[in-house]
Amino acid sequence: MTVEATDKSALPTAFGHSGRRWLIAILALLIALAAGFLLWKGLWQRPPPAPKPAPVALQTELVRRGDIEQAVFASGKLQLHKYSDVFGQVTGQIKDVLVMVGDEVKAGKMVVEITPTLPSARLESNRAQLARLQAELSDQRAQQDFAELQFKRQTQLKAENATREESFESSRMSMYSAAARVEAINAQIRQIEATLKDDEVTRSHTQVLAPISGTVVSVAARSGQMIGAGQAAVPLLRIADMSRLTVQARVAEIDVPLLHKGMTAYFTTPGYPGKRWSGKLRQVIPVPADGSGEQGKQTFYNVLFEVDNPQQELMSGMSTQVRFVLAQAHDAVLLPLTLLGKPEADGSYVVQVAGTNQANQANQQSSPRKIKIGIRGEQMAQVLSGLEPGERVVIPAAAAAIVPAPMQPLKNTSPPLPPAASAPKAR
Repeated sequence: MTVEATDKSALPTAFGHSGRRWLIAILALLIALAAGFLLWKGLWQRPPPAPKPAPVALQTELVRRGDIEQAVFASGKLQLHKYSDVFGQVTGQIKDVLVMVGDEVKAGKMVVEITPTLPSARLESNRAQLARLQAELSDQRAQQDFAELQFKRQTQLKAENATREESFESSRMSMYSAAARVEAINAQIRQIEATLKDDEVTRSHTQVLAPISGTVVSVAARSGQMIGAGQAAVPLLRIADMSRLTVQARVAEIDVPLLHKGMTAYFTTPGYPGKRWSGKLRQVIPVPADGSGEQGKQTFYNVLFEVDNPQQELMSGMSTQVRFVLAQAHDAVLLPLTLLGKPEADGSYVVQVAGTNQANQANQQSSPRKIKIGIRGEQMAQVLSGLEPGERVVIPAAAAAIVPAPMQPLKNTSPPLPPAASAPKAR
């Protein structure tokens, strides 16, 4: 009984020690697997390292050669330069108008025909008065001849002391009086004859002739219209020479002192994009333009110059954009104005010039350079010293978006502009 009891109690003890060792081994394996899984997860899901920033390439502007000019800008209008107004010289009714607006006429050509309305009664009255005066003149001349004979006779008798002094003086007075009456009648006859001649000339002025050759630009006459020589002067039509026009430009008062007679000016007009015409400044009107300088408005002055128009492409009233050339240079070293920055105390400028490493612009370095500026245009500036064509100037960040593109030249229909001696001081 004792032996059986001993075997039953030993079996559970041996199995318990062995089970705990296996359990510990399994737990250790699970912990190792968990740790390995966590390590694998950490290694594969770790964010990649941030890449090193790449070097930024410099934005530069190429220094190049080109033409540049400094100018005063103004807006204006084309006007007639030479024209003539045609008036009627007689009182009457317009019979026919032989031209229309736009017609070309030659000097001396009939443009309007008028039927005069001079009263015929006045003509007849003047003619009758002239006939009466001529009859009176004949009678008075006869009396004058008789008075002269009487005076001669009295003169002979006085020499022989055969007449009285009173008779001699009376005959002389009669002779002088008769001569005076003849002269008075002659004066009246000349007056009547002048009136008749004027009436005849007036009646003959039925044809109105063109005073100059040109183009009819306005017509105010119409058939059947009554006109009077004594009425207010209203032109029947206007003839203009369109081969030469005047440009009237409005220039601000701050720019007027920069202008002078004979300087070059050119303009463009919206009707002919890409073309320009030039002329020489003729006159600066010394009084303010209409509507300017009043009640706080800016003051402008009218500036005039002529332009040839042989093809008659330009017409009166066209708007113009005018440039009065102050200075200009050809084949100059140019740089955009936006790259200059603020001037130094001596008037020079400092710009950053990129290196010449064309293979790798990202590794380019820039160095400061002092430059001198000459003529200033609308977008570009002339470089007098400090830069050479082909070099590159670093564009500041603030100016990167406003660097101008190279300007395309306009088609010039006029002779080349003469070079200027020097650039005036910029305002």
